[in-house]
Formats: sequence, C-alpha cells, structure tokens
Amino acid sequence: MKKRVAFYTLGCKLNFSETSTIARGFVSEGFERVDFSQPADMYVINTCSVTENADKRFKTIVRQAQRTNPEAFVAAIGCYAQLKPEELAAVDGVDLVLGATEKFKITDYINDLLNSHPERSRRVAQIHSCEIEEADFYVGSYSIGDRTRAFLKVQDGCDYKCTYCTIPLARGISRSDTLENVLGKAAEIASKGIQEIVLTGVNIGDYGKGEFGNKKHEHTFLDLIKALDKVAGIRRLRISSIEPNLLKNETIDFVANSNSFVPHFHIPLQSGSDEILKLMRRRYLRNLYVERVQRIKEVMPHACIGVDVIVGFPGETDAHFLETYHFLNELDISYLHVFTYSERDNTPAAGMDGTVPKKIRNKRSKMLRGLSAKKRRAFYEGQLGHVRTVLFEGENKEGHIHGFTENYVKVRTPWNPELVNTLHEIELTEIDEDGLGRFEFVESTVEV
Repeated sequence: MKKRVAFYTLGCKLNFSETSTIARGFVSEGFERVDFSQPADMYVINTCSVTENADKRFKTIVRQAQRTNPEAFVAAIGCYAQLKPEELAAVDGVDLVLGATEKFKITDYINDLLNSHPERSRRVAQIHSCEIEEADFYVGSYSIGDRTRAFLKVQDGCDYKCTYCTIPLARGISRSDTLENVLGKAAEIASKGIQEIVLTGVNIGDYGKGEFGNKKHEHTFLDLIKALDKVAGIRRLRISSIEPNLLKNETIDFVANSNSFVPHFHIPLQSGSDEILKLMRRRYLRNLYVERVQRIKEVMPHACIGVDVIVGFPGETDAHFLETYHFLNELDISYLHVFTYSERDNTPAAGMDGTVPKKIRNKRSKMLRGLSAKKRRAFYEGQLGHVRTVLFEGENKEGHIHGFTENYVKVRTPWNPELVNTLHEIELTEIDEDGLGRFEFVESTVEV
C-alpha cells in the first residue's frame, strides 16, 4: 500500500510553487498525495516567517495533523524552519525540520526517517539546516494541479537589507533561474491546459542576477517578460509583486501592449512617509511611487494596482501614519495588503526606539483595511459597464463559481462545472452584497 503524504502551505505564492514541486517529488517516489484534512503517513508544513501570526499558526497546524493521525510523521520546511529550526523541533509532534536548501531533498530525509523509525515513537526531532550563506544555488519550481492558475518561480533570495525583513536570512542571496529553464517550464505549464501563469519570487524585478552563478546580469526582468510573451499557449501572464524602483517605464509600456500580460501590478509601498521609508531602508521615496502609479494609469487606465503597507513600524508617530493614510487615499490604487508590524529577531528594526503599542498598531491596521475596502469598491464601480475577460476557478463555493477578470475584479455566478478553467468575455453589471462583481456573458466567448 502506498504511503500517503499531505501538505499545508503558509505564506506567499512562492511557497505555494515550491510546495507543489516538492509534492510532485513525493509522488514520483511512490507516495500518494492526499488533502491535509485526511489521514496521512506524512504531513509536510511549508512555513513562513514574515509575520508573527504565521509563527503562531504553525503549532495549530501540527495539532491538526496529530488529531487526524497521531502516528503520522510531521516535517517542517520553509523560511521559519531555516530561521528557527530548534524552536520548531521543540514543538510536540514535529519529527523533521529542514532548512532552505535541504527542503528540496526532503524525500531522501523522509525515506531515511521511515526506514529507521517505521513506527512513530517519542524522540527528538531531526534538524537538517544549512548556514544561509550556503543557499547560493537556484532550485526552480512551479505549482500545477492545485488551482486554475500556476505560480512559476523565476527568482529566489534578496540582496536588499530592509530593516524589518527576515527574508534574506531565510532565503539567502538574490539568484535567478536561467531564461531557458523559465521558458521551458512556462511551455510545460501551458501544455497542461492551465490558462494563467503568475510569475513569482522574492524580488522578481531583480531577475537575471545569479542566473549563471554570479552577479552579472545576462538578462533583465524586461528580457524575461518579452521572452515569455512569445511562448505559445499561454493565455494570461501576471506579475505577482515587483519593487517600485525595479518597475521601469519600459516594463509598464511593454505590459500595456503585450499579448499575454494582464493589466495588474502589485507594488510594495510599506509607508507613505519618506522619513519611515528611510528608517526601513527602502530603495525609493514617495515621489517615485507616485510616478509609477501615474505611468501605469496613463497607459492602462483600467489597470488594477495593489499595494503592500506596514503599520506600526518603530518610530511611526500618529503624524507619520496619517501621512501614509492620506497619501494612499489620494493615490489611484485599487486595494491594499495591510501588515501589522511585528518584531522579528535579528533584524535592525527590532532594536529601534519608538516602539508603537500593539493596540495602536491594530487600530491603524483597521483604518487601512477600511480604506482598502473603499478603494476596492471604487475600483470595481469604475469597471461597471465594461467588457472584461474572466477566468473561472474550480471550486464550488456555496453554490457559486468565482473568477477573476484580467484586471483582477473578482466575480461570481451560479455554479456551473462547465465553466471551470475557461475564459469568457463578460460585461460587469453590478456589485453584489458581498462586494463581488456580477455580470452578463457577452456572446463572443473567448473559450468554452
């Protein structure tokens, strides 16, 4: 009988792409992949270290696995596992902790574990974690089969030194896949009938660095998207997140006129105060961010623009926060991802003066989430009466099927399995009580 393995992914799109690749490795080794809610012989949790909440959720997920099968082995991989392996190993029920490079060889470690301990017993968890300086080689990955969109990893690691961020400590230096490999994976994804590919990485605008094991830039991000736009069979390409200083006008202009890239940008801001941006050691100031937004809206008026913002950073006064709030309120953006600052070990920000009380951090977060809802509603209202193309997803949610337009308007309609993973032209007609778009089909469907 096949051994069963289940996966739980915390954090970003990059983690999802890596989980999917690691899962395919298990299947090729003879394991059967099952849902995390089902009994399994092995549970693998891909961790995140960006926020305090991701840390706390780990213990809850381990307990969930233990309740489903108390005899199962539990492995922790990912960023949190690299940063704090001993802390994870100390969690009751964890058998194996793998760091940044070791996670890609997990089946070797699992097979050793299963052979040496066929029956689970009380013991100290095994830790295999490299020094992060050793994470200097690239391992490609992409997600497939989990949803109608595929996440394609093109870059890993980061050379930036933002004062609040642990990612360089968890993932190492900036490095990229070769252009040839990326194009090959994109063609493979397209051949499986997946309609949309989301490009992902830690700092994808830095693409090209480390492509050949050094810092020389043989290719740029612009070279990458130009080449991907020519790959046959890809209906949609989406850029997951790109730093404002690396989002060049040439890239914006290319997306506006491309075959496959959709008018949707997610651009981290983090603060609308130049003073706080400097404390964060971000590589731009407010004016550059404004220029990027204006350029996008100039060439793609219907483009969706998402923004990452952190509240409660050390030294952020009420005046700084209001500066951020008013800056975002006046900016022509579509939604916010709001992060409440949490102290992370071994980061400069953790030792800074001006700690903001958690009660105030939470209040500021709530205010920005309210602003995000207002911005999203205004953006959706601006799309009413326009014809857009929707890609329908595969889940039946309370009798409805959901989908996203090319510019990231979420819509729903009564469940119809024939719509799954198909593209259709629609006219947006109204926004329903849950804030989702409703529509009418346009007769000239893109694909049935």
